[in-house]
Amino acid sequence: MKTRKKNEIKFAVCINDSEPDLELRKVYKVLPDETAAKDHHLRIIDESGEDYLYPASFFVFVEVPKAAERDLLLAS
Repeated sequence: MKTRKKNEIKFAVCINDSEPDLELRKVYKVLPDETAAKDHHLRIIDESGEDYLYPASFFVFVEVPKAAERDLLLAS
């Protein structure tokens, strides 16, 4: 199994759209935040364009091919 580097870009798919600034099934960039992770939260750049903390249970991490990372980053 591959292990991710600390500075590697991570993405997660939203599986709960109960927050107004999240879209169900959309892929979001996850920003590193060890403190938030300890509290079971993820720092996500949401639809407002800002980064906020959301419960980790709202998302599922996905592995994205390197070739697709640039396109996802440009789309967000």
